[in-house]
Amino acid sequence: MAIFNNGDSPSTTSKTDANTTIITAGAKLKGEIDLSCNLYIDGELEGTISSSKEVNIGKHGHVKGTVSADRLIVQGFIEGSIESNRVEIKAGGRVSGEITSKELIIEAQGVFEGSSVVKDSQSVFEGISVVKDSKSLLGKTIEA
Repeated sequence: MAIFNNGDSPSTTSKTDANTTIITAGAKLKGEIDLSCNLYIDGELEGTISSSKEVNIGKHGHVKGTVSADRLIVQGFIEGSIESNRVEIKAGGRVSGEITSKELIIEAQGVFEGSSVVKDSQSVFEGISVVKDSKSLLGKTIEA
């Protein structure tokens, strides 16, 4: 486990395990992070994050750049592009940018400004071309 902290006292958290990297409030980083473990950010990061596990942006966390993870939980603020299987924007969390995901969950008082693309949307919406070329749908005439 790696802990980036701006204080001299050890950091104590309740929901982390030995496979979580923590960037605490007050820490400011620029660059690229490539992990095979969970990441919790309560500080500031500008750059690229890539994790095969979960990335959690805490209430004081601010990320500017690109995030790629299996699961992303946002309680703070992200501006940039996100690619993840599951994105959860919690109450008080804010995302500004583009999200590409299979699942997008926005809780009440969570904010998302930008565009969203469904991963594997071609297979999910396979029949859309048939509907687009059709002149009627459920008995109603549509313009092609």
